[in-house]
Order: sequence, then structure tokens, then C-alpha cells
Amino acid sequence: MSSIEHKRKLRRAVTIGIVTVSSSRSLEEDKSGNWIKKMSEKEGHRVVLHKIVPDQKDAIYNIVKRALELQKLDALIITGGTGISQSDVTIEAIKPMFTKELTAFGPIFAQLSYEKIEASAILSRATAGIVEKTIVFCLPGSIDACKLACTVLIFPEISHIVGHVLGKA
Repeated sequence: MSSIEHKRKLRRAVTIGIVTVSSSRSLEEDKSGNWIKKMSEKEGHRVVLHKIVPDQKDAIYNIVKRALELQKLDALIITGGTGISQSDVTIEAIKPMFTKELTAFGPIFAQLSYEKIEASAILSRATAGIVEKTIVFCLPGSIDACKLACTVLIFPEISHIVGHVLGKA
């Protein structure tokens, strides 16, 4: 079976949660999170969670842990807090939770970003991994970065990845 046939066989709606890391935005002002929600639904997925959490390591860890316990998510997309400033702590909060890391996600995202924003791409620490039975993507907070990651990497593969995580691939 070709990889295209394999992916087509696994194509299905997944249950998605969205968490935006920001100490200054409300849900109404959350351009990136709202875009991810709208496009997830347009792709046929179910968004069951959309929250804002402050740029605090414990707050990020706790909302993710609670979301995974209560929501039965297939995928969680976190936007914001992946840069290099002192307040950017998403990676520090989430990466220790990974049971497996998708080590190619960050470098591929960086290459795609480089093609758009040149050397500034090195400031992103975007990553992805598995926490329990949920795929977790950590993306920059900018709308352009979220659009790039979702349209080129996440949405084309999300059903396939979830199939593998759940042992159905």
C-alpha cells in the first residue's frame, strides 16, 4: 500500500484542543487560536477546547494536564511562548511531559519558516510530541507561523499521526 493510500485510509475527524499562551490577550483577541479553531473545523475536526493561559510554566503545565484528563483529546495545539525571551516557557512546561518527541517537526518547521522570514526563523523553538495518547504541537504565537504550521504540516498529517498514536495505523 502506498503512503497516499495509507493516509487516505486513516483520514478521519480528530478531537482538537487549542491553548493560547498569552498574558495580554482574551479569547476574542486571540487571532492565532481563533484561526486554528476555524480552520480545524473547516477541515472537519471537532474543537472541544479553546483556552488562554498566562505565560507561566505551572499554569501551562496544569491546563495541559487537566485538558488531557478531562477532554479526551486526539490533538492539542498550543500557540505562543516558544520564543527565546524569559517569559517564553511553553517548551519548558510541555517537553518534559512528552513520552515521544516528533523530532523532525521543529527542524522542518524552521526550514519552512526560513523560506518566509529568513534568519529570524532561528528564534522559534516549535516542537511536537506525544503526551499520553495525545499529539501535542507547540507553535509560535504569530498568526503567520500558525498558518504555516497548520496548513503545511499539521492538517495534512494529523489523522495519520493520531492513527499511529492510537495504534490504528
